[in-house]
Amino acid sequence: MKNSLDKQMDHILAREESGKVKKRVQSRVMRKMFANRLSIAGLIIFFIIVFASIAAPLLTPYSSTKVDLRSILMPPSATHILGTDKIGRDIFSRILYSGRVSISVGLGSALIATFVGVSLGTIAGYKGGLLDGIVMKVSEILLAFPQMILVLILVTITGQSMWNLVFIFSITGWPTMYRMARSQMLSLREEEYVQALKAFGIGSLRIAFVHILPNAIGPIFVNITLSTAMFILQETSLSFLGLGVPLEVATWGNILNAAQDITILRDAWWVWLPTGIIVTLFVISINFIGDGLRDATDPSQIG
Repeated sequence: MKNSLDKQMDHILAREESGKVKKRVQSRVMRKMFANRLSIAGLIIFFIIVFASIAAPLLTPYSSTKVDLRSILMPPSATHILGTDKIGRDIFSRILYSGRVSISVGLGSALIATFVGVSLGTIAGYKGGLLDGIVMKVSEILLAFPQMILVLILVTITGQSMWNLVFIFSITGWPTMYRMARSQMLSLREEEYVQALKAFGIGSLRIAFVHILPNAIGPIFVNITLSTAMFILQETSLSFLGLGVPLEVATWGNILNAAQDITILRDAWWVWLPTGIIVTLFVISINFIGDGLRDATDPSQIG
């Protein structure tokens, strides 16, 4: 028979061992992530574009909104490295400052949608019952509409602004996160360790959020990256059509909006092509990061 001291020592050793296992798993995940060349390339491109957007005042002397009618549609030169647009604004400055708004809209919407969807999915999936049925029906109704059409309808109702777009993207994006979190809860809530936690009298919310949800953290991070890329593309598309962020606010989509003019599209490639390349690179980099996270957090692929 073990005395109380032996039991305490066993408990301490078990905690230390579990901590070591957790650290080993984390190190394997990081090693797998950094062994993926595409994910590393994605991280580099992502941080370069984000840093350039944040440090815009240090990288360019021009304002993104200042009009210079003496410099209309100037091609790239030493003065304006990416040229100017049809009212003389510096394209390079607009791309940098636009990144702040476009990235904020995409990432902010993805984080809010994730918080709402994962919270609802965790609670409803673990508890089930009436709450699960109601939230599931609401998510099915939202998913029944083509997302871009639903976004266009909501933009028409709420009006054009950056915060309205964040709200709309969050409203239309949470059902996907909800269904993912709910499926994880349904598959894990019957595990033996969950039953043991219940037997010890631990509360349902603590079990769901503290003990079960961390097992689904990998897919959640992957969905955040994919949602961020999707929302940035949606913002760009809406602004290109003149239905997103107001045109006086610099965003990547508003820069591309000038390409609706056939003369600009044909004769002033510097107005739209650099922005299109930046948007493409940024979205690709996010997808590369998401692929790396998916592979690194997949237990079947961790060696």
